[in-house]
Amino acid sequence: MNARSAMLGVALGLLLAGCIVAPPPEPAVVVTPPAPPPVRVEAPPPQPAPAYVWVGGHWAWRRGTYVWVPGYWATPVAPGRAWVAGHWAPRPGGYVWVEGHWR
Repeated sequence: MNARSAMLGVALGLLLAGCIVAPPPEPAVVVTPPAPPPVRVEAPPPQPAPAYVWVGGHWAWRRGTYVWVPGYWATPVAPGRAWVAGHWAPRPGGYVWVEGHWR
């Protein structure tokens, strides 16, 4: 094998290695004993640009209590994607937060 073929093989190997994508880590599961408060109604500020999507706020469990995390404008990860809001789901012993995501 000559040097040019070897370099081409290494370059191709590095290119293909960059195509391997590890799955995102599983989110930490937080089970809370009390039910979350009702979702607040937010009046979003003006949309910064037509492509932006409003991601509504939610209650987060922090240090033994619920705190409100305000909503924000976000750009979709790809054209045509829709935001699926996060939510609290009932589980044995309390509730678990199901993270929002792009669909």
